[in-house]
Amino acid sequence: MSEDRRLDVLRAIVTEYVHTREPVASKAIAQSHNLGVSSATIRNDMALLEEAGLIYQPHTSAGRVPTDKGYRVFVDSLAALKPMSAPEKHAVEAFLGDSVDLDDVVAKTVRLLAQVTHQVAVVEYPSLSRQALRRVEVLDLGPRRLLVIVITRLGRVDERTLDLARPVAPATIQALREKLNEIGEGRSADELLLLVDDLAESFPPEERPAVDAVADALVDLLRPTGESKIVISGISNLARGALDFHDLAPVLDALEEQVVLLRLFSEFKDDDIHVRIGAENAHDALAQTSVVAGTYRAAMPAGDSFAHLGVVGPTRMDYVRTMSTVRAVAAYLSRFLDR
Repeated sequence: MSEDRRLDVLRAIVTEYVHTREPVASKAIAQSHNLGVSSATIRNDMALLEEAGLIYQPHTSAGRVPTDKGYRVFVDSLAALKPMSAPEKHAVEAFLGDSVDLDDVVAKTVRLLAQVTHQVAVVEYPSLSRQALRRVEVLDLGPRRLLVIVITRLGRVDERTLDLARPVAPATIQALREKLNEIGEGRSADELLLLVDDLAESFPPEERPAVDAVADALVDLLRPTGESKIVISGISNLARGALDFHDLAPVLDALEEQVVLLRLFSEFKDDDIHVRIGAENAHDALAQTSVVAGTYRAAMPAGDSFAHLGVVGPTRMDYVRTMSTVRAVAAYLSRFLDR
């Protein structure tokens, strides 16, 4: 029973410290949390928590503050995350629901996370390795110029202008567009590569160079760039919480070097909510922070395309609300992309 009570005392210390930023005294716990024991008993429990390295006393006569280890025990003790309320879910859906494409929904998602959690929000773009075609457009820009526009199943739009050796008839452009959409919808670059090789054979010999050029552009536009991309919002939230950091500059540098965050995200291989606290972050610059991250994905014919999102903030973080928010937004983003 005493171990359960000490965990309750630790939860009380974390909760109070997160909301007040003031060291927590036994008297405050006795008054604000119905633990059913006296302040003296709570002081004894606090002494044992301090011996275990879960809390510490910043200076003489002060209350106690959680350590990184204490936050970890607190997070691991959460049996379940409280879901977002119905009004909160409706607010998320209303904010993200009218997004028109991938860029739009990512931009809105990162702003939403920053506003709700009051931390730095980070959203990684989905992997391009399995982009599948939704539609291709081929437009006539002039006697010997074509514009190839590729729209992927995730709503990403790319285009390329082609300069040809000779003009192409409008009827050929229309037929090529129709055939590419017929054979290409839902296909990845590798799948299309096997299908377009014989495409030129269905056109007159004099039109085949243009057909090959358009087909090559389509495949290239669907291929992965090899560059991962993330979007960040809420940097100003760190400045507002500067008192929680010994030195804010290394944290800002790490956020600017996006490779640090991408490397961290790459360590998360499943759909769970992951929490890295303080020194658990491998990069020294993030040793003053906590990172809460989740995974979102879209089911594609060629396999799931997935990426991560999360928040970065001080270790003095409202973990329950932050974890619930990250999980809910990741789930909504997955549903949006499935549409």
